Amino acid sequence: MKHALALLLAVLFSAAAAPAASEPTPYPEDPKAWPGQGVIRAFPYMYENRKAAWAKRAERQGSVVFAGDSLVGRWTALADDLPGVRVANRGIGSEPSRGLLFRFQEDVLDLHPKAIVMLTGTNDLTARQDIRQTLANIVDMLAMAERAVPGVPIVLCTLPPRADPKSPVDPAELNALNQRIAALADERRNVFVLDLHALLADPDGSPHAEYFTEDRLHMTPAGQKRWRDGLLPIFKRLNIA
Repeated sequence: MKHALALLLAVLFSAAAAPAASEPTPYPEDPKAWPGQGVIRAFPYMYENRKAAWAKRAERQGSVVFAGDSLVGRWTALADDLPGVRVANRGIGSEPSRGLLFRFQEDVLDLHPKAIVMLTGTNDLTARQDIRQTLANIVDMLAMAERAVPGVPIVLCTLPPRADPKSPVDPAELNALNQRIAALADERRNVFVLDLHALLADPDGSPHAEYFTEDRLHMTPAGQKRWRDGLLPIFKRLNIA
């Protein structure tokens, strides 16, 4: 009830506060103007993706917002896989966690989400970024969400297994980052963890063949449905599905 009231007040306040911008804020040219820590990527297609999503902001208000990189963005059947759940896909390929932090307010929080599902950090590992920087960016986003939409449920997904020879990562770093992501829910009542790695891995920790494309990085439709099946019990607990 409190969350619903906060959502209504946030929508009313934002609507009255200022006229809506015609497009998202461009990525800063000055690296010092970026929030957060770690690697920066700002390819032209990223901004084009944001503008395309911007045009659907009104109809996606109050959605369950999926935020992250291409592992989210490539889930093109998201709405079909979650019938009855109002969803907004805000994944952008090749984006590191710092990029998501930059756009988190406009692309995620300004949708006044009913809940947020977040999967970010795999591109940080590709760039050999210190996992402490990735974690700091995620913590910043959790704090932003709590300020903007107090009590909004957030599902943090651990990073899936991967074995792409073109962009290898250190398995120890992946496991360490996943452990730290999972620990973020310990003292946050509205934060839940979905161990996506465990859902999609073989017993030895490698990507389960059925769930991944040939690059052994991105998910197949079967992998995405496996992800969906992991989310459903959490959604049921939150009265989302």
